[in-house]
Amino acid sequence: MVLEAAELEKQLGDLPAWQCQSGRLVRTLTFRNFADALDFVNRVGKLAEEANHHPDILLHNWNQVTLTLWTHDAGGLTLLDVNLAHKIDAVAS
Repeated sequence: MVLEAAELEKQLGDLPAWQCQSGRLVRTLTFRNFADALDFVNRVGKLAEEANHHPDILLHNWNQVTLTLWTHDAGGLTLLDVNLAHKIDAVAS
């Protein structure tokens, strides 16, 4: 079920590093080098496989990773996205 605006705003309070852009959760992280960025992408990939929920992942500028979350089949943001964002934040710290 797609989150209503009020619920989404409440959920984003717990995800300060994420921005809501065009109905999607987006976060960009910068790493020391390409190897660290790639390692992070692989860790996110493992989380995504475990959750059976897959973000768009862009590795760019050799050390930056941008993640975009939304639930394609629901047509918007759901608790699946929020939960995966929390898991991603845990491996990002």
